[in-house]
Amino acid sequence: MATSGVKVLGARQSPFVNRVVMALEMKSIDYELVEMNPRLKPELLIKTNPVHKKIPVLIHGDRTICESLIIVQYIDDAWTNGPSILPPHPYDRATARFWAAFVDDKLVPLLGQLREAEGEEAKELVFKKFSEAFMQLEEAFINCSKGKAFFGGDSVGYLDIALGSFVGYIRVAEMMNETKLLDETKTPRLDGWAERLYSDNIVKDVLMDPQLLLVQLQSGFRHSRSSRRHRETRVEARSLRGNMKEQCCWRRGLCEMQQIEGLFLWREP
Repeated sequence: MATSGVKVLGARQSPFVNRVVMALEMKSIDYELVEMNPRLKPELLIKTNPVHKKIPVLIHGDRTICESLIIVQYIDDAWTNGPSILPPHPYDRATARFWAAFVDDKLVPLLGQLREAEGEEAKELVFKKFSEAFMQLEEAFINCSKGKAFFGGDSVGYLDIALGSFVGYIRVAEMMNETKLLDETKTPRLDGWAERLYSDNIVKDVLMDPQLLLVQLQSGFRHSRSSRRHRETRVEARSLRGNMKEQCCWRRGLCEMQQIEGLFLWREP
């Protein structure tokens, strides 16, 4: 890889960070992944992304770029000597951006809705929304791929990166809910694309295997539950002393801990 003085602020588990890493790998750009927990609001994160204070952040020399899809587009524009990430034709580029926005605006929120759904009826409603979204993406794949292996054609492109970064989380959601969200009987081309994606030389070294991702998420869940029990004991002791201020702080902390226990441990706003 070419030395370029590039750093990425993020975490390996983050699908948003994985988008940036895949783009850098495609361009053969040397980079350093500076791992951090954004919930701790480290000083470097606040300095480089003072607006959202979220990962990922790309540091390129004295410039900082935020938001995963914006970063991917910047990488494609800034390093022109590697393979193109966005399609060359203006219409195809616009189409890819449209469906990438669809992924973030329509598909990604469903993972959060599924985590919060209580009862079978609520889950079935979210499953139906997933099915509708994937059927739309199936049509998008047919139109964008033009009969080839990926949304980007013969090789991974912009929309492959945008959607592909979430395939592992979709598979984890399937395992946790004992259902099939990405169904080969309803969306065979999209399901086949997901399988090919994990066989791509660049992607397979970036995206975590869904089974391993599930293990890590479960491990984090157990750790957070243990931390919550410890903190709850401390708060009960304080409440006996009538410290209502500390109880309010605990409730806020519990709310944050419950968010951490969800699938999106590392996410953009």
